[in-house]
Amino acid sequence: MNIRVSLAIVSLVGVATQSLAQEEMAVPIESGVVEAREGPTAAELAAETQVVMLGTGTPIPDAYRGGASIAVIHKGEAYLFDVGAGAVRNAAHARYKYDIPSLYPTAICCVFLTHLHSDHTLDFSELAYTMWWRRLQKLQAWGPKGLQELATGMQMMMAPDARIRSSGTQPIFDNTGYSVDVTEITEGFVFEKDDLRIEAFAVNHGDIDPAFGYRITTEDKTIVISGDTAVSSRLMEMAGGVDILFHEVISDTGLTRTSEAFQAYHNRSHTTATNLGKLAVEVKPDLLVLYHGLYYGMPESIVLEEIRTVYDGNVVLADDLDRF
Repeated sequence: MNIRVSLAIVSLVGVATQSLAQEEMAVPIESGVVEAREGPTAAELAAETQVVMLGTGTPIPDAYRGGASIAVIHKGEAYLFDVGAGAVRNAAHARYKYDIPSLYPTAICCVFLTHLHSDHTLDFSELAYTMWWRRLQKLQAWGPKGLQELATGMQMMMAPDARIRSSGTQPIFDNTGYSVDVTEITEGFVFEKDDLRIEAFAVNHGDIDPAFGYRITTEDKTIVISGDTAVSSRLMEMAGGVDILFHEVISDTGLTRTSEAFQAYHNRSHTTATNLGKLAVEVKPDLLVLYHGLYYGMPESIVLEEIRTVYDGNVVLADDLDRF
């Protein structure tokens, strides 16, 4: 095959691939679109609360799952709960896949961190520094003690970028657009806007103290996000009767394939599938959504089988970019 024919085939494959990519998007786009958004549209303000999974994975590198991150979309704003590796790219993907303008990375207003383990925070700097020179409003972040130290460290790491861009001829909306407004929190209501209320509550993540879960209440949905946790009475209290419970999970069978040290650690810090099933029996969510799953070589579906041995309610294993 000659070079010209080969290039033609490559070109056609590229066009076909791009066409397929666009077919799955609610808003067909070209690459590298720059958006500047001054506020929600009437359609966004009227839309029901929805949730998009920006990352469903763990610290284990995974070709199919980004680090933990869940976006709650309400009245034209995107509220992220954790921001693990890959969350920013998935946010950009979801923005066009579902036509959610507030998920364009520079439009994301708010991040709530459950705890400061790296698999929940690695894209924090990515979000703060992605096109920071075009941010109309600074990113706001809430989380446990240590969050300010993390944000300050990001600024130190990215100081050369900020200095180089600010000292040249590049147009910049705000010379400090990369900085994050940080609030270190304790238990209680941490954010309220119109009918939206976000409450942080302590969870049992082994040695990690504090670690939080979040309960999100709007006029049309109640949501609990567990973060990383073992079962606790406080979690059960906060998750009682919610519309959707997003909860981490670890396979009982997979856990037995690890060392005794890891079994002891995970049993103190995480929730096995059967224990999660027992929790769901008590709290009765309308929908139980599993994320941050640890399987240790077992098929992912094993956690659904294990949960269903004790719980017959509505349960799904989430993938990145799933929407609820």
